[in-house]
Amino acid sequence: MSLTSILKGLFSSGPDLTVCFSELNTALAEGRVHVVDVREPHEFATGSVPGAINMPLSVFNSARLPAGKPVVVLICQAGMRSGRALSQAVKAGRGDVRHYAGGMAGWRREGGKIA
Repeated sequence: MSLTSILKGLFSSGPDLTVCFSELNTALAEGRVHVVDVREPHEFATGSVPGAINMPLSVFNSARLPAGKPVVVLICQAGMRSGRALSQAVKAGRGDVRHYAGGMAGWRREGGKIA
């Protein structure tokens, strides 16, 4: 089974590489995703998606993204920074990276758990 088919099975997102709330929430519950929060440490400290790793965009290096799960989902506050980090990761050849465009603001609005 190819990485592409695995990703299509996990996330039905189109070519924009975004993930919706229900997709991310389900993948988290099933342990099939790494979440990387690209906000700055002081923002991350105010609450994050449970299990998220903090890799601020200001020092972001796609080579340091975690591996071992089918997909990595990037998140920030409102979707702008995670979109920039996604672009960097894709340019670096990472095909397993997506982003949650709603950001933490959207995650909270949807009732997502906060660590």
